[in-house]
Amino acid sequence: MGAPEPSDPARQDPAGTRLTGTEAVKLHLTLAGGLVICVAAFLFEVRRALGGNELSWAYVFEWPLFAVFAFYMWWNLLHQRKGRRRSDAGPKVVAPEHVEMLKAWQEQQRKLAATEAAEGAATRAAEGAATRRARSESDAAP
Repeated sequence: MGAPEPSDPARQDPAGTRLTGTEAVKLHLTLAGGLVICVAAFLFEVRRALGGNELSWAYVFEWPLFAVFAFYMWWNLLHQRKGRRRSDAGPKVVAPEHVEMLKAWQEQQRKLAATEAAEGAATRAAEGAATRRARSESDAAP
């Protein structure tokens, strides 16, 4: 009757839990390293662009976008957001007018699979017979 337990589903965060401990530290260090690389690359490309390399202007705008993406991924991984799951939407339902078409397609797929399996078995049998024939001919040759 006291306080709800942490395992109580009503108290759990539906969006996920926050990452803690050594895993969080590793994630923070990875973000810091990625941001250092993005800032260094940005400064390098700015110097090149101001020096007359016109292609570097594209990279001047690209590296900050990489940094923003790194921050976005860091946030999602830190908070362990699972995102929306498509399986929560429910089972797939075929429209009534397409049920017969679906059954015909599934039957065709079964026939193709059976044909491929039979052809594969026949091919393996023929290859085995050819190998046995070649061995017997090489054994018979003086």
